Amino acid sequence: MTDHFLLLRQPRQPWLELDPLKELFLRLSAEVHPDHCHAASEAIKDSANERFAELNAAYGCLRDLKSRLLHLLELELGASPKDIQRIPPGTMDLAMEIGQTCREVDDFMVARAKVSSPMLKVQVFQRGMEWTDKVTALQQKVNAKLDELMAELQTMNRVWESAPALGTPGRAAALSLDRLELIYRALSYIGRWTQQLQERLVQLAI
Repeated sequence: MTDHFLLLRQPRQPWLELDPLKELFLRLSAEVHPDHCHAASEAIKDSANERFAELNAAYGCLRDLKSRLLHLLELELGASPKDIQRIPPGTMDLAMEIGQTCREVDDFMVARAKVSSPMLKVQVFQRGMEWTDKVTALQQKVNAKLDELMAELQTMNRVWESAPALGTPGRAAALSLDRLELIYRALSYIGRWTQQLQERLVQLAI
């Protein structure tokens, strides 16, 4: 398995600062850009193309938080994590609240489409504003959960910095891999919830 952290000269850890990562990627990719090798042999061109593709794949992985965490888990575990579709502990209540709210908004939208009376339209408009406020409040809950996880990931870097070196038998046991997997799963659901709530806000605004 290609180590994208190693390829882009980054420490293997959960949190990375994106601006320095981008600057390094641009510098490294410029050095091997295929345009610089147009007069070279086919072997050199092929090597440059391969290196350029590897750097782009590594950057695409590391700049995306979910992809980075999955890659980190796969590197440390030697395999993909299991049960990533299972709702992580501590988010079940929020998941149920979001699911119920989305279903109720969908029902409201169906009912709203059938209203033709001007008087009823006023009432439906007011009800729509109430649903907008409720969905917005849920969106704020999701954002607060995301901010909490981001802060935790930054503090987890210290665990990786103090862990035994790569290849050392005690490394996996010293890392918070179980917690990292839970965060990865939570981020997957947060992304899904954010999209679902945003879709309802757009529908309510129409």
